[in-house]
Amino acid sequence: MLSARMLSVTVRYFARLRELRGVASEKVPIGVDTTAAELYEKLFPAELGERISVGFAVNKSMVSGSTLLSGGDEVAFIPPVGGG
Repeated sequence: MLSARMLSVTVRYFARLRELRGVASEKVPIGVDTTAAELYEKLFPAELGERISVGFAVNKSMVSGSTLLSGGDEVAFIPPVGGG
């Protein structure tokens, strides 16, 4: 039986990313051994044009893009904050 074990995470979007996705959050299926950066690339592929440099948070803690995700995680992509 060939079936990849699929998990899901809740992704939260902020600022421009929320506008691009059209939702504040959503459940997204991921494969085993998916990193935060890979999930971002899946949801915002470079070939779509607008590419925003983001920080990554998993379960409300800042992490690197190489952090492996687990089923049930809450993932946030945090764009830079401007101000003056």
